[in-house]
Order: sequence, then C-alpha cells, then structure tokens
Amino acid sequence: MTRHLLDLDQVGSKGIAEILALCEPARGQDLASLSAALVFEKPSARTRNATEMAVVDLGGHAIVINDAEVGIDRRETAEDVARTLGCYHQIVAARVHDHHVLERMAGALDADEADVSVINLLSDHSHPCQGLADALTMRQVFDGEVAGRRVAYIGDANNVTISLVQVSLALGMDVIVAAPERYQLSGEVVAELATFGLLSGATLRTTADPREAAEGASVLYTDVWTSMGQEAEREKRLQDLAGYSIDTALCALASDDAVVLHCLPAHRGEEIAAEVLEGPRSKIWLQAAHRRTAMRGVFRWVRSTLP
Repeated sequence: MTRHLLDLDQVGSKGIAEILALCEPARGQDLASLSAALVFEKPSARTRNATEMAVVDLGGHAIVINDAEVGIDRRETAEDVARTLGCYHQIVAARVHDHHVLERMAGALDADEADVSVINLLSDHSHPCQGLADALTMRQVFDGEVAGRRVAYIGDANNVTISLVQVSLALGMDVIVAAPERYQLSGEVVAELATFGLLSGATLRTTADPREAAEGASVLYTDVWTSMGQEAEREKRLQDLAGYSIDTALCALASDDAVVLHCLPAHRGEEIAAEVLEGPRSKIWLQAAHRRTAMRGVFRWVRSTLP
C-alpha cells in the first residue's frame, strides 16, 4: 500500500515522530531514479525552493508544474491530472486551493493501484510540511527539551494553526490559540485536534485574549492576517485583528527564553512588529530553512515500505 501525506491526522503522533526521525542526514539516495511532480495552484517561495532542493538532496529529479499547465478541474479533472502525472512520477506533491482535490488525486491513484505518493504542500485545511518544519525548529532552539513548554498562536487561526497544533501536542507542548471569535478554531476542530495530546498529556485551549496566551509562553507564533485569496477582506481583517500583533509588549509577557516564529510571508506592522521579526527572539529564518529539512523526512517516509 502506498503512503500519502495529506494531513497529519492521517499519521498521528506516531507518524509525526517517524517523519521527524527521517529528516537527517541531509543527503542520500532515497529518491535515486525517482521523480517528483511539484504542482502549484498558488504562488510559492519557501515551499517550492524547499521541496525542489529536498528532492535534489535525496538524489531524485523534480519537475515544477504551475496552475496554467494542468488547470485542475478546468482543463482536466483532478483525477485525470493525478493519473497522467502518475505515468511519469512516483511522487505528486501539490499546493492546492481545495483540500478535497488532494483526496481525489490520492483516491484515483489508489484505485488504479499506482505506486505514487501524494503530498500536501498546502491546502485550505492544513499545511503539514510547515508543521513538521515548526517541530524541527522548536526542538532545535530548545535542545530537544520541548515537552511541558507552551506554544501561543496569536491571530487568525487557519490551516497553518491546525498543523502547528498537531505537531506541538504530539511533542508534548501545550497550545493556546488567541483569536477573535470569528477567526478562532471551531469547537469541532478543537476536539479533533485535542486527540494529538492524548499520549503526551499536552492540552489545547482557546482564548480571545492575546495577553493571556502570551503569558509564560515559550513560543509566540503568528501568520499573515490576509492570506492568498482573501484580499477583498483585507480592511475588515485589519480592523478585526487589531490588537493581535506580536510586538515587544506581548513578547515581554512570554518566558525569558521564548522565541518567535512566523511561517512567512510577513507583513511588518500588522501581525508582527518589525523590531520583533528582526529581533533576538526571532527564529523565523531558521524555521524557513527547516522547510527543506522537513521535506527530506516527508519524502523518505512516503517512499518507505509500510509494515
């Protein structure tokens, strides 16, 4: 049976640990004679560079395909795109608007018994590869001593938040998400995510108060308030999320050794103050570098033999 990575809820805490363990060494021949189709419905900077270079690290060959070349569900159905790419590649990694597209692609390949893995490079539901990079970053900056620490996510609770919560709870880190009601995780999503803390004992809770979230936290994390496709909501979002910026005052409430993370791109003066992003607490560029590290683990995991 072929492995896919569409969301971290598929693999649970055990799978997260397995992937993280496969991120090093930096080089190898795990993908020798194999190729990966990297499909992007949305623009990409870190994801494209990290993913393409991780394929190179592992001895494989990557081909980048933009939206105009495949036109998923416009030129061809998601299923037919997947089947076509599966004729040439052993991995299809895609950044898509609709998470269901990834499920359809994987389903079509499985139905054909094709030995082709599908990887989520970002969807409207989650960003698993970013979450794994976040885990690598937090483990590095705290020398592996992450259990019992607390992560505070502040701002618009979105697809990045979901993956961050999954990996943090799996690592034994408590999480608190601070967001206005309209931008908060739903009760159903919170209940689903909480299962990642069952083994570690870590907990997830939500609040509308960013100061409450930041108090004593080891990690302050944020993301842009207006993501791709939400440009028409920009002014409304700036108004609603005012007060949820990670600034020096909020950092002062965190633990003495707290770090600041941001999955990028960043809008200085909105979700994060320029002096924080450029300041000594920021580990944002280390976090960006770990996108490549994480992808090595993902590729090795999906192409490893299932027990």
